[in-house]
Amino acid sequence: MPSTLNLLRIISDPTRLRLLALLEPSELSVAEIQEVLGMGQSRISTHLAQLKRVGLLEDRRVGKNIYYRWAQSSSFPAGQLKALVHLATADMPETSQDQAGLEHVLEKRKDRAREYFDRLAGRFGRNHCPGRSWQALAHLLLALVPEVDVADLGAGEGTLAQLLARRARRVIAVDISEKMVEFGANLAHEHGFTNLEYRLGDLEAPPIDAESVDLAIFSQALHHANHPERALSAAHRILRPGGRVLILDLLAHTFEQARELYADLWLGFSEVELLRLLEQTGFERRECRVVAREAESPYFQTVFATGIKMPQTQ
Repeated sequence: MPSTLNLLRIISDPTRLRLLALLEPSELSVAEIQEVLGMGQSRISTHLAQLKRVGLLEDRRVGKNIYYRWAQSSSFPAGQLKALVHLATADMPETSQDQAGLEHVLEKRKDRAREYFDRLAGRFGRNHCPGRSWQALAHLLLALVPEVDVADLGAGEGTLAQLLARRARRVIAVDISEKMVEFGANLAHEHGFTNLEYRLGDLEAPPIDAESVDLAIFSQALHHANHPERALSAAHRILRPGGRVLILDLLAHTFEQARELYADLWLGFSEVELLRLLEQTGFERRECRVVAREAESPYFQTVFATGIKMPQTQ
C-alpha cells in the first residue's frame, strides 16, 4: 500500500491534479479526457496509469473504450482527497477551462442521445430497441398500484406512459428530445388522455416538484443517463414518502455497437450495480432480478429493480 507521502507526491503533479478534478464528478473515457485537456493520448494514459497504480483511480473496458473514475475503495479517504484536490486546483488557471470542457463533453453525450431519439420520433415502436419487450414490461405493470401519480422518466414517445394513464391518477412523461415530447403530447391528445402530461427535461433533473409522485419509472432509460446515480437521486427527490422507483434496463453486456445503434451511454448494469445505486441514493427494501432473455444474438437480458423511499422517522 502506497504511503501517504508517496500519494501526495503523485497528486502534486499539475496534470494529475487536473485529471483527479475532472474525474471526481464524472466517469470519462480516455478520448473524452483527451478532448477536455487537449493533450496527447500517450501523455494522458501515462498519468492515468500512475493514479491507478496507487489506487486513486479505477478503470473499466467497454469494447474499444476505457473509462476511468475515482476508485470506490481507495487507500486515501475520499472526503480528504476531494478537499485536497479542490484546494490545490482552486488557483490553477486551467481549472475553469477544464470545467467548461467537461460540461461540453457531457453535453455532447446528451446531444448524441437527443439526435438518436429525434430520428426515431414517430416510428419508435416499430424499431428494435434492446430490452424493450412486452414480457419485461409486464413485470413493471404488475407493480403499478392504481390511482397513483406516476413519473415516466426518459419516456420517449410515451407508449408506456399512455398505458399507465389508463389506470393511474396522473402521469408525467419526461424526455430530453423535443421531438419525442411533441409527438407524444400530440398522440396523448388524439387518444383523449387528460391525465397525461409531457414535459421536456433531463433524467438527472426532471421538471417535477419534490415529493409530488408515488411512482418513478425508468424503462430502458437509465443507460442513457450521464450519471445514473444522479437520475436515481432525482427520482428519490420527486417521490413522496412511501413512493417506489421501478427500473427496467439491460443487464450488463458487451455489445459495443449499442453505443452507435441506440445512443447508449452505459452497456447495461449488473444486478449488484443497480442494488448499490439504489442504496447510495437512499432507497430501501431494494430488489433486483433478471426478468427476460432474448433468444437472438446479442442475447440481451432485461433486469428489473425496485426500491422504496421510506418516510423519515421523527
